[in-house]
Amino acid sequence: MDNDKVLEIVNQKFTEYLTENKCRKTPERYAILNLIYSEHRHFDMDSLYGEMKEKNFRVSRATLYNTMQLLLACNLVLKHQFGQNISFYERAYNNDLHHHLICTSCHTIREHKNIELKSVIQNRKIRNFTTSHYSLYIFGTCNLCTRKLRIKGKVDKMIKR
Repeated sequence: MDNDKVLEIVNQKFTEYLTENKCRKTPERYAILNLIYSEHRHFDMDSLYGEMKEKNFRVSRATLYNTMQLLLACNLVLKHQFGQNISFYERAYNNDLHHHLICTSCHTIREHKNIELKSVIQNRKIRNFTTSHYSLYIFGTCNLCTRKLRIKGKVDKMIKR
């Protein structure tokens, strides 16, 4: 589905949610939604706030946090805790199911799609439970950090000689 169609649908869903819950439909709320859906990525609140300022949208942090709560409530955004004290978010609608690879050294987050793993998890029946969705976080060290650690180890050995 092209991005314009996705934006149209999420704006419609957000409008319906705001109407049903008697919330105001402000331009700031829609600007936040549209920025989130402008590309596929993970973001934290600080980076989103910075992007809003960069694009000359005057949005307070309170508006940003309140809007994020609304977007979470209407299932347009997903919230993740990747082992840090920071919450990360990503768009939920029209987002292919994927797993997350988290480097414990540099804290980068990569999306990983594995059809076999997805199939095993989705086809697994859990007794007395109906699954709606799932998240899988895989923690480890990325190749870049692994190389840096190897180089540092070689340098440390040379210094000790």
